[in-house]
Amino acid sequence: MKKIVIHKPGGYQQLAIEQHPDLHPGPGEIVVSVAAIGVNFADCVTRMGLYASAKHYVGYPITPGFEVSGTVLECGSGVTDPEPGTAVIAVTRFNGYATQVCVNREQVYRLPQQLSYEAAAGIPAVSLTAWFALFRLAHVSAGETLLVHSAAGGVGSMLVQLGKLSGARVIGVVGAAHKVAAVLALGADAVIDKSTQDLWSEAQRYAPGGYDIILDANGITTLKQSYRHLAPVGRLVVYGFHGMLVTHNGLPGKLRLVWDYLRTPRFSPFDLTTKNRSVLGFNLSFLFDKRELMATGMQQILQWLEQGKLSPPTVTRYAFDSVAAAHRDLESGQTVGKLVLGCSLLS
Repeated sequence: MKKIVIHKPGGYQQLAIEQHPDLHPGPGEIVVSVAAIGVNFADCVTRMGLYASAKHYVGYPITPGFEVSGTVLECGSGVTDPEPGTAVIAVTRFNGYATQVCVNREQVYRLPQQLSYEAAAGIPAVSLTAWFALFRLAHVSAGETLLVHSAAGGVGSMLVQLGKLSGARVIGVVGAAHKVAAVLALGADAVIDKSTQDLWSEAQRYAPGGYDIILDANGITTLKQSYRHLAPVGRLVVYGFHGMLVTHNGLPGKLRLVWDYLRTPRFSPFDLTTKNRSVLGFNLSFLFDKRELMATGMQQILQWLEQGKLSPPTVTRYAFDSVAAAHRDLESGQTVGKLVLGCSLLS
C-alpha cells in the first residue's frame, strides 16, 4: 500500500508518498481498499503543525485524512457485513491519505448507489460538520435567518443545503464572483460577494434585525462583526479559523499568527447575557469517541442523499501524487465545493 506521511510540520514538501506493508484487520475492524480521499482544510493545518487533535492523538510522523471511499478488502473477526467487495464510505481520524485504511466497523457505511467514489469521499467531514453545527449546537428552526460564511466551500455548501432543508432563510457569503452562481444553485436566498460588495452593510440589508444563526470558520477577519450582527437569542457557531492561516509556500507567518491570536475576540459573559447571544464552538475530530452521535449524523445525511433532498458537493479530482497541488489550491480560497484525491487503481 501507499500512504502520504508528514514526518515534521512544514510546507508542501513535507507531503511524502511512501510504500508501507498492507493492512490486516483486527477483531471488529474492516480494511478498505481506497478509491478516493476527501481533502479538508484541517489536513492543511495538520501539515502546518497547528491542528490540535493531530498533536493530541497522533503526533508526528502522521498521515492526514478523515474520509475515504472504496471497497471492503478484508473483515476482521466478528464482522459479517458489509462483505468484501462492497462499495463503502469510511470515516477516519487521520490515516485517510492512503490506498488502504483500517477502521472499526462502526465507521463504515454502504455507498449510496447514485454516488461516485469521488463524490462519496467528499461527503463525511463536511456533512457531519454542517449537521452538528446546525442540528446539535444551533438547533435551527424553520423561519430563522442564517448567515453562512464561505458558502461555496465544502462545509459552506452543506450548511446552505441543510439550512434550506430545515426551512430557514439562508444568506451566503463568498469571496469571489465566480462562486455566486454555485451558492445560488444550492438554494441560498441571497449571496453576498465580499470581493465586490461591503459585507456587513449588505448583511444588515438582508437582516436588519440581525441573524438567528451565523456560521463562521474565518476567525479574526469576521468573528467580531459576526457576533455584532446576531439577533436577540442569536447563535454564533465557530468551527475554524481559516483567515488566520494565510500561507506562503504552505507555511503561515508566525508573527501574523501571534498578532491575529492577540486580536481574536474574547466574548464577555456579561455581554452574552445582557444581549441574549450565544457563541458555540466545536471540532469533530475531538468527538470521534461519540460513535452513536457520529452514526446518527451519517445515517441521516445518507438518507437525505438517497432521497434526493441533499446533493453531494461539487468535486474537483486530483491524482494521489498531486496532493501538494490540492493543498495549495485549497489554501488559495478560490476553490468551489470539495477536493478529492483519486487512487488510479483500487489497491
